[in-house]
Amino acid sequence: MGKNIFQLTSKWLYAASGGSIFVGLYHYFRPDESKCEALPDIFFQPSDKWNYNWDKREVSSLVKPCKDEDGSSDQNKIKEEKEKLIPTATRHIFLIRHGQYKDWKNDDKDRKLTPLGHQQAAMVGQRLKQLNFKYTTLIHSSMTRAKETANIVLKYLPTIPVETTDLLQEGNPIPSEPPMGTWREEYKYYEDGPRIEAAFRKYFHRAPATQKADSFDIIICHANVIRFFVCRVLQVAPEAWLRFALHHCSITWVAINPNGHVCVFAVGASGFMPPDKLTRV
Repeated sequence: MGKNIFQLTSKWLYAASGGSIFVGLYHYFRPDESKCEALPDIFFQPSDKWNYNWDKREVSSLVKPCKDEDGSSDQNKIKEEKEKLIPTATRHIFLIRHGQYKDWKNDDKDRKLTPLGHQQAAMVGQRLKQLNFKYTTLIHSSMTRAKETANIVLKYLPTIPVETTDLLQEGNPIPSEPPMGTWREEYKYYEDGPRIEAAFRKYFHRAPATQKADSFDIIICHANVIRFFVCRVLQVAPEAWLRFALHHCSITWVAINPNGHVCVFAVGASGFMPPDKLTRV
C-alpha cells in the first residue's frame, strides 16, 4: 500500500512540475549510499541544538581575528592558523567506578574495599587488559576506595602512567530532578559542584592538534561523578544524573571525536562479571 501511494505521489509530482520538483526531491531524499550519514530532516526542529564549542576548543574559537594595515581581515592567514589547529585524533575515556567498599565506616581511610570489592577490581583489570587498547594514562580519585581499585587494576596494566587528583573525589554535583535518593544538605552542592565541574572541564575535551594518535585514558572514580560526566558530555540536563545507576567496577566508555562530536559506547557495562559479583551499594 505504502509503495503504491509513493508511486502515485511521484507521478503526480512529476506531471505537475514538469519533472523538476520531483527530481529535486528525489536527489534530496535519496540517501548517498557511499556515506554512513543521515540526511537532515527539514521537517524536524530539535528542542535543544548541539553546542559544537562545548569544550571551548572548536578551531574558530582558538584563532584571533587579524587585520591588515588597511583594516581588512587577512582570510588566508586565518585559514592557515585554523589548519594548524585542526585535531585528527580521537580521545577515548574509560570511566571505572571503584569496587565495593566498607561504606558503613565514617573516615575515608577506613572505607577500604571489601573482599568482594577486591575481586571486582581484579575482574575489571582483566577486562581492560583483554580489550587490548594502548592505554595512555590511568587517573584516579584520591579517596581510599578509588586508590585501592586503581592499584589492583595496575597489576594487569603495569606500564601505564598514573595520576592522582582530589578533583575526582565523590560528591554531590547538582540537585537532581526529580529529587531522589537520600536528603543532602544544600551547601554540599555548592562545595562539590564546582570541583566536579572543574574535573569535567579538565578531562573531557577533544584532542589537541599536536596529538597524532588516538588516546585511551582510564579514570577510576565514583558513581555520582561518572553519572554527572555522562550527562555533561552528552549535553543533556545535568540534573538527570540520578536517573541511572552503576555497578561497582563497571565500565563507561566515552569517545570524543576530532570535530567535537561525542559517542558513548557503554554506560555501566558489567557483563564481564558473574551475576553474584554485581553490587551497586
